[in-house]
Amino acid sequence: MFGFIGNIGPMELIVILVIILIIVGPGKLPQVGQAVGKAMGNFKKEKNRQFEEQVTEVTEQKES
Repeated sequence: MFGFIGNIGPMELIVILVIILIIVGPGKLPQVGQAVGKAMGNFKKEKNRQFEEQVTEVTEQKES
């Protein structure tokens, strides 16, 4: 899904961070960082939960 992320080099990352800093501003940057971190954590938890559900379903199908 995010295969393009592996192609981002250091210069591209710096440009992205500068753009974010300009848009958000230095005062709101910690709040935005915290919100992004929470969103990524929730995404990871949900992804793992769905994976575990699929593993459980496959295991139950094999056992029956």
